[in-house]
Amino acid sequence: MKSSLKWFAVLTTIVMLFILLGGALVTKTDSGMGCGRSWPLCNGQLIPDKITIELVIELSHRLVSGAGGFLVLILSYMSWKKIGHIREARFLSVLSFGFLLLQGLIGAAAVIWSQSDFVLALHFGISLISFAAVFLLTLLIFEVDKKFEAEKLIVDKRMKFHIIGVLIFCLVVVYTGALVRHTESSLICKDWPLCVNDSLALPSNLYEWIQMGHRAIAGAIFIWVSYVAYIAKKHYKNQKVLYGGWMAAFILVFLQVTAGAFIIFSRQNLYIALTHALFIACFFGVMSYLMLLTSRSKKNALAKQKRNSTHTVKGQDEKDITPTVPAR
Repeated sequence: MKSSLKWFAVLTTIVMLFILLGGALVTKTDSGMGCGRSWPLCNGQLIPDKITIELVIELSHRLVSGAGGFLVLILSYMSWKKIGHIREARFLSVLSFGFLLLQGLIGAAAVIWSQSDFVLALHFGISLISFAAVFLLTLLIFEVDKKFEAEKLIVDKRMKFHIIGVLIFCLVVVYTGALVRHTESSLICKDWPLCVNDSLALPSNLYEWIQMGHRAIAGAIFIWVSYVAYIAKKHYKNQKVLYGGWMAAFILVFLQVTAGAFIIFSRQNLYIALTHALFIACFFGVMSYLMLLTSRSKKNALAKQKRNSTHTVKGQDEKDITPTVPAR
C-alpha cells in the first residue's frame, strides 16, 4: 500500500478527532447559536462583519467539519478501490461517510430549527461512530502490508460477550454524558461522587437525575472494564492483542472517570472537559477495534478447523500409501 494513502488516512483520523472535540467545545462554550439561525452561512453572510468568540468557535467547527467531510469521502472512495477485497473495508467506508453526513444534518437542523436536548445529545454519539469507522479503516490500510497477530486471533464466547456488551454500553455512557452537557447539568451537583457528599438522598429534580444517572452509568462501565481487564490479565495474557486492548481500555476508562470527577472539582474547567471527551473517544476506538477482531473470529476459527482437517486427511493418506514390507 502506498505510504501516501496511509498518511492520508492518519490525517483524516486526526481531523475526525478534531471534529469530535470541536463539537464538545461548541456545547461547552454555548456557541451553538454563534452564527444565529443561519446555515451554512454565518448570520446570513459569507464573511460575517460582527465577530464574537462564539461565532469564531461555531464557524471554525463548521469549517473543520466540512473539510473533514471531503477527507472522509475521499478516504472512503480510495479504501473501496484499494482494499475493497477486505471484508470490512466497504462497510466501514459507507459507515464513516454516512454517519458524518448524518451528524452534519443534525447539526444544521439544530441551527435552523430548535431541537430538544434529548435529540441534540445524539450528535456526539453519531460523530463518535463515524470517527471509529475512519479509525478502523486506517488500521485496515496499515494491515495490508503488515499482517498483525490479530489476523489469526480467535475470540471465545465469554470475551465476545464482554466486548460487544461494553461497546454498546459505551454508547449509553456517551449519550448520557452529552445529555449532561446539553441540559447544562454539569454543576447541578457540586460534589463527587454523590450529589451532596453528606447526603444519600435521591435526586430531587430532572437535572440531578441526569447528572447522577450519568455518574452511575459511568461507574458501571468502569467496574465492568476493570473486571474484564482482570480476566484478560489472568487468562489471556498469551494473546497479546486481546490483553493489550483491554489494558488500554482500562487505562482510558480510568482517565475518563477521573477527568469527569475533576470537571466537578474544577467547576467545569474547559480543558479538563475537552480531555474528558478525548478519553471517551479513544476508549470507543479501542473497543471498536476489539469488536472488529470479534467479527473476524468465526472466520479465523473455521479456517483453523479447515487446516486441521486438511492435515488430518493428509496424514491419513500418507499412512495409507506406506508400502508394506513382506515378512520373510
